[in-house]
Amino acid sequence: MIRTILFVLAFAAGLSAQQYDLLLKGGHVIDPKNNIDKVMDVAITGNKIAAVAENIAPSEAKRVANVQGLYVTPGLVDIHVHVFTSSERHGHYAGDLSVYPDSFSFRSGVTTMVDAGSSGWRNFPEFRDHIIRNAKTRVFALLNIVGGGMGPGGENNPNDMDADEAAKMAKANPEIVVGFKSAHFSGEGWPSIDNAVKAGREANLPVMVDFGRATKERNISTLFMDKLRPGDIYTHCYSGLRAEVVDGKLNPAMEAGRKRGIIFDVGHGGGSFFWPVAIAAYKAGFYPDSISTDLHVGSMNAGMKDMTNVMSKILNLGTSLQDVIRMSTWNPAREIKRPQLGNLSVGTEADVTVLRLEHGNFGFLDSAGARRAGTQKLNAELTIRAGRVMWDLNGLAAPDWEKFTYRRERPAH
Repeated sequence: MIRTILFVLAFAAGLSAQQYDLLLKGGHVIDPKNNIDKVMDVAITGNKIAAVAENIAPSEAKRVANVQGLYVTPGLVDIHVHVFTSSERHGHYAGDLSVYPDSFSFRSGVTTMVDAGSSGWRNFPEFRDHIIRNAKTRVFALLNIVGGGMGPGGENNPNDMDADEAAKMAKANPEIVVGFKSAHFSGEGWPSIDNAVKAGREANLPVMVDFGRATKERNISTLFMDKLRPGDIYTHCYSGLRAEVVDGKLNPAMEAGRKRGIIFDVGHGGGSFFWPVAIAAYKAGFYPDSISTDLHVGSMNAGMKDMTNVMSKILNLGTSLQDVIRMSTWNPAREIKRPQLGNLSVGTEADVTVLRLEHGNFGFLDSAGARRAGTQKLNAELTIRAGRVMWDLNGLAAPDWEKFTYRRERPAH
């Protein structure tokens, strides 16, 4: 009897010692916010980061993932995607040109996405209720200054640019709306930019700009110095479509904008990243503040591929791995005013990405389909969202099949 009691007590003590649900063991942690860049262990309990330390005993965790030789980072934050998908609107980003967030986020290491203007104040509730609230991916929205977003009505109608209504919708949905978007405008004057900035002022939120068609009057110098505010975001910074590079050299307006506090985002997309532009910018020491994909049906099946592919391009241009991680986690989190994201601080929600850095001979395409060779390539091995494993390429966090208890139930299709 005494022996039985002692066994039960010992068993209970063993269980209580397992204070962590998942331990990522032996990986190289890169957490720019907390200035961590070395081999450490990361422990998760429930949906929170429970500990980041140099040597956490495996016996303290219910499940251990050996990530030795891999990089452990905060969950990647992609601030330019299009995920307001609907089969009812053909040929539009507020329609079938978008993709469902969960179908493309976790497999590329992304835990947070920001839809960049697919919806406007008028159709945002549909986006919120049918897509955002049903996604396992954390999805935020930049509201298009056009009420119908990137829908059938287009984005060139100044009469549908209502700053007051946009700001009102943002204030009513502060947990989701993180800013405003001006995009694709090709009309006269500055109504798209001016109304987006007005909404930004009213709601105290940033504006992201896809500058559309530049003209002699509508140029990036005026945009950066007279129209945008410090903290506003210029996406597609390596497009070359708005004279970011002139005669093979960086336009001085780019440096002037940066000094004024404008943020420069990659926004690769299907037609906004070209090697001659990016290389010229790098030669001038002009690097992006944040890396994003401009994910949509066209870009993911063309030169862009996915988030880790775009990160690999920036890495092969000469940016350090540490800065590439910063540009994909902590920087974008701050740009959208969500400093609780993009880091591995103890107590924060456990969004974690494990990356493999491969060395070899690789090819990377720009938006024209031109190839540039590279020697480094990042791939997502493991993606954890709110403590739950959502992507596990090689089963790092999974039990071996011989030790696994199979339930004889019909699997879900």
